[in-house]
Amino acid sequence: MTSSGKRPHLANSPFNAAREAAAAQAAPIAVGEQVSHDRHGLGRVVALDGPASVIVDFGKGERRRVALNSPRLERL
Repeated sequence: MTSSGKRPHLANSPFNAAREAAAAQAAPIAVGEQVSHDRHGLGRVVALDGPASVIVDFGKGERRRVALNSPRLERL
């Protein structure tokens, strides 16, 4: 038996819509783009950290890793 690494999903699964929405929500952000965070305020993306998160500089040396699908993160 061989494994492709991905789990098979049924075409009529009720979870497909949620899976597709999560994939579409994590749109890539460019380095240098300005963002706003509910807790940390305004910041600028300084690096990409994999396909699902970014490193944001919020000023005064405060850098944080933020998930792209975080409801607190807003692109400006």
